[in-house]
Amino acid sequence: MNPLKNRSARMQARRSAASAPSPLAAPGAVPMPPTLAPGDYAAFLRSTLPQQTRGVASHRLGGERVWLKRAGPRHSLFRYRLLALLSRAFRLDVLTPVPNLGGEAAIGTEAQRLRSLAEVGVRVPRVLAQQADGLLISDMGQGGRAAVVLNERLDHAAASGPAALLAVWREGLDAIAAVHARGAYLSQAFSRNLMHCPDGSIGFIDFEDDPGATLTLAECQTRDWLSYLHSTALQVHALAPRAGAEHWHAVLAGADASVRERIAHAAQRMRWLRHLPKGRRWGRDTQRVRAVARLLAQWHLAP
Repeated sequence: MNPLKNRSARMQARRSAASAPSPLAAPGAVPMPPTLAPGDYAAFLRSTLPQQTRGVASHRLGGERVWLKRAGPRHSLFRYRLLALLSRAFRLDVLTPVPNLGGEAAIGTEAQRLRSLAEVGVRVPRVLAQQADGLLISDMGQGGRAAVVLNERLDHAAASGPAALLAVWREGLDAIAAVHARGAYLSQAFSRNLMHCPDGSIGFIDFEDDPGATLTLAECQTRDWLSYLHSTALQVHALAPRAGAEHWHAVLAGADASVRERIAHAAQRMRWLRHLPKGRRWGRDTQRVRAVARLLAQWHLAP
């Protein structure tokens, strides 16, 4: 029995049965005050931010859907110590923690990264308005059609079999490669942060940290590949590990040689993680790490 197919079916059943309200109607979404004109983004941000209790919420400004992110509490540096220990233990620079201090610093970082990525042609939300404690950005939908998180597309594709899964998975690989070809990098290139837009392109969200402040460009790009693989490894390993290798190497053939070397180095350093316990009682994160290690070993290490 295919566990990924069962999981996708359960998710679809929950969505259909619940008839969940649109995110626009979710708690925390505040309707546009009648005194504000459509397109007056700065005024909307100033008036709406004090009313919003959630960290992120969607709103309507005239006929336009927008997203407002408010500064949350600052994060403790303690949360990064374990990752720092792991990076030193594995001698993997790409695992060096990238501090996300939260608060106003995260707002400033995200706005700066969105603007810099847009300047080189990467599909990201537009910065509509910004103040120290809040950021208003555009939605990635078009013409009344919503963008779809790649995670959801992968779940649906997995239920249809290996070929469908690999086709969607390859979309993510190609999109990340296109970012790197522009001399850029992402932040957290997990499948949950890749958006399939109505025009068929892939966009990216979530830029509250900047790996480039800590790592070299090659390390940042290597981190992107490993992040995407980490978020998709369970599906690829379960349905199409051998065929996945063909797509993986075909896309990485266009990557910088130093990036390919770092990925091969990570495969070598992480090889012992193939033997982590398989049982679900060890947690999904353990399963993901095990799947990543097994795929990297199969794809990069001699038998």
